[in-house]
Amino acid sequence: MSSLKVVSEARAPIIELRHISKVYRMGEIEVRALREVDFTVRAGELVAIMGASGSGKSTMLNLIGTLDRPSEGEYLLDGEPVQNLDEFELAALRNRKIGFVFQSFNLLARDNALENVELPMVYAGEGRSTRRKRARAALERVGLSDRIDHLPNQLSGGQQQRVSIARAIVNEPLLLLADEPTGALDSATTTQVMELFVELHKQGMTVVIVTHDPNIAAYAQRVVSFKDGVIVSDETKTSKEPKDSDADDYQLPSDRARRLVDG
Repeated sequence: MSSLKVVSEARAPIIELRHISKVYRMGEIEVRALREVDFTVRAGELVAIMGASGSGKSTMLNLIGTLDRPSEGEYLLDGEPVQNLDEFELAALRNRKIGFVFQSFNLLARDNALENVELPMVYAGEGRSTRRKRARAALERVGLSDRIDHLPNQLSGGQQQRVSIARAIVNEPLLLLADEPTGALDSATTTQVMELFVELHKQGMTVVIVTHDPNIAAYAQRVVSFKDGVIVSDETKTSKEPKDSDADDYQLPSDRARRLVDG
């Protein structure tokens, strides 16, 4: 067993899915999207969930993000059972513990970058001065401190996605959950955005990325592949040993770490 895996297993679980199944019923037709899946993500991991259309990866995303409920099994998020929480409790849980990044950015067109990043804190009831301070810090963290007053239509695709990442991390969530985050970006901007995810992970964030693209999955420490609602492979990189006890220094798909520039 590699030292990377040993360090990972020593960390507390953030995501624990136990014998999870998901069944969709459409009239008399029953579709089993997930079949008794066991899946754990520990604090500090960078995990890619892969699979073709219909494999179950999107259902996994929805369950992990508490956007849907399992038909069978148990889901613990940060040690807390969540499958029986009501909608208000789930919304509060998501606001505190999960940051979402979507392919389509989901920015409010009439709000500038700073205002978009403030939104999770508005829902959390934070005061205006606190919201402004933390939103500015999050935008600086993703390299957009000079774009805080720009509307989404004044930003490139890469910049819009970095605003959405800033919005996702502004509440310092336990988990950053990304759904095909580079699907709407060109190849150069994809590299910049993915290396931003890597940098956030190296700063200690737990990141789960759902993708169909093996080039995106290559940025992860661990790649979990789905087919027909079950996990068919779960591979952890062993090509480079971690330094000290952090397990955060591993080989990037690119030959060098690029400076984050405006995408």
